[in-house]
Amino acid sequence: MTIYLDNNATTALAPEVREAMLPHLFGEFANPSSPHSAGMAARRAVSEAKAQVAALIGAKPADLVMTGSATEATHAAILGALRVIEETDHHRDHIVTTAVEHPAVLALFDDLRQRGWRVSILPVNRDGLPSLVDLAAVVTEATALISMMWANNETGVLMPVEGASAIAHAHGALFHSDAVQAAGRVPVDCGIADYLTLSAHKMHGPKGVGALYVRKGAPFHALIHGHQERRRRGGTENVPGIVGFGAAASLASLWLASFRKEEADLTAFLRDRLEQGILVRWPGAVVNGAGAARLPNTSNIRFADRRGHPVEAEELLMRLDRAGIAVSMGAACSSGGNEPSHVLTAMGLSDAQAAASLRFSLSRYTTATEVDAVLSELPALHARLVVA
Repeated sequence: MTIYLDNNATTALAPEVREAMLPHLFGEFANPSSPHSAGMAARRAVSEAKAQVAALIGAKPADLVMTGSATEATHAAILGALRVIEETDHHRDHIVTTAVEHPAVLALFDDLRQRGWRVSILPVNRDGLPSLVDLAAVVTEATALISMMWANNETGVLMPVEGASAIAHAHGALFHSDAVQAAGRVPVDCGIADYLTLSAHKMHGPKGVGALYVRKGAPFHALIHGHQERRRRGGTENVPGIVGFGAAASLASLWLASFRKEEADLTAFLRDRLEQGILVRWPGAVVNGAGAARLPNTSNIRFADRRGHPVEAEELLMRLDRAGIAVSMGAACSSGGNEPSHVLTAMGLSDAQAAASLRFSLSRYTTATEVDAVLSELPALHARLVVA
């Protein structure tokens, strides 16, 4: 059976989520826009699920727009805001993001640059953190929007979103945060943002459903037109997916509440156990982003031989896979390419060092037995791959 430590790519569907979805996959299949009783029951299910998702981030259900993915939600937020600004506030032609954002954001900003927007990409330090001093230096009264992720998907580093939001709002700019990796793993408060992006499948919900928080009164123009979602996102609602998202969000809320009540955060404990065990068993290994606050489930580790030369992590990944252990070399959307991780190179790593790094991402279902099984494989792999 696979020991799955690639939960930042996707998570297993929680049993409770599957049970919540099943009725809407089979017997209760009505369109929630239909006026009959079956349709109204579907509408109630969608409304209840939105309330569960909203509760996770301290929002109101009316503030949420359900989407087909987090990427769609991100595009809807940024393009929807900038469309309004273009029409109403012509002097604002500048947007800002960081060098370590998800490709969905960076690719969009690259496209916006080609459309005439002035774009600033903030650098990061060795731990993957942008400087708020640098941010304040580039933001002006011409800045329309800042987009900064809540937590990095490759390193788990928690970004200074509260400070970035304050800088944006002090200059009359809008603030968007990709909270996909953070929501359900650490507390996320929508109050600091104008727009937040969420995804179900990162918190043991189904794939194919995301959510966008839009602050009441924030400028927004629909990306997909239609009458659904208060005319903010057209298309028949994915009722099973939305119900699953709601169930997953409710479970995540309960889990977050449990360790806020001084119960040990077992995921963080196991992450640290895995991390420390790897460093002991693989001399020369380094944790990327170790100097910053991180998500409790994520560890990005750089491997080297006894002379300090980077070890090809792809070979290590394949050997772990043959041993039944699933990890990754970075973002799932980027894997399979030949380019080094843009996150790690932005942190100052060489291409070879970036290619020597693996991401281990746990879930709240990861066990101590699984962590110990991974650690038991390391000495033999070290002996095979490290130059004597």
